[in-house]
Amino acid sequence: MLSRIADSLFWTNRYMERADGMLRCTMTNYILMFDKGVSNNLSWKHILEVFAEVDELAIEDIKYKTEAALNILLLDQANINSLKNILGKARENARGIQDNITKEVWEQINGMYHSINTPQLIDKLKGYDALETVNTFCTESVLYNGVTDTTMPRGLGWSFMNLGRYIERCFITIEVAEKFFSFIDYNISDEKDILQWRPMLLALSGYELHLKTYRSSSHNENALHQVIFNKNFTRSVLYSLNRISKYLVDVLQENDTEHKDAIIKRFGRLLSKVEYMDLDTLNKDNLKDFFEELKTSLGDFSDLIGLSFFSYS
Repeated sequence: MLSRIADSLFWTNRYMERADGMLRCTMTNYILMFDKGVSNNLSWKHILEVFAEVDELAIEDIKYKTEAALNILLLDQANINSLKNILGKARENARGIQDNITKEVWEQINGMYHSINTPQLIDKLKGYDALETVNTFCTESVLYNGVTDTTMPRGLGWSFMNLGRYIERCFITIEVAEKFFSFIDYNISDEKDILQWRPMLLALSGYELHLKTYRSSSHNENALHQVIFNKNFTRSVLYSLNRISKYLVDVLQENDTEHKDAIIKRFGRLLSKVEYMDLDTLNKDNLKDFFEELKTSLGDFSDLIGLSFFSYS
């Protein structure tokens, strides 16, 4: 497979996963903002800090302004992570590899791209149509994942697409979790009610699983375990890393690269850091560093994947 094609497959799915993660967080926050008392006076600040290239003063100014926040998250071309920009990049990558993706996958990406560029969309975000608009994009994002899963052939291209998907999913989960644990100053021993973690778990589509799985009253530890270590939670860091491991093996079996040993060792260290970490050893003194180490290690691994398979030189 040409490196250009592998690159575009990887980034098409990575951009679409980023769009999905941002839409889930946006939808959750939009709904919970209607119930500020129960949700501990949620604002848009943490969502903007994760998904928007906006300075702190601007965030402080609009953190309680839903219309302004939605415009930045969905439509602002100055925000490199806005939905408009992400879908534009996904479509640009997909357009050049139409022979390597199915018609259904292309049509789904293309349809979402044209929807976000509809001139009337900015007016819909100003009133009662805003919730329906965000929900529609959430539904279309889920549909993309379904269409991709049911129509794409299981070959090398599929493996590159899924490397992109799960690397991006892992980043999003780490960043969202880190943001919510910063609310309690990373102090796991300072026990909080389950309502403290409801916004995070809903944003990651894990609240229902949490209620069915965790029975103890150690809500802080339970929430941390789910988003980092729970092998059955499809958005946990460990689940995503295990999926990366599967598709990395598939890619390396069909590609002989000079960086093969370095890739295996670097990813092995990252997976071991999570898989063999004892939850009891994480506390206020080291939890923030743990999140940062995960992001750094994942970024280094992603860069090495790019150097090994997508370099045109």
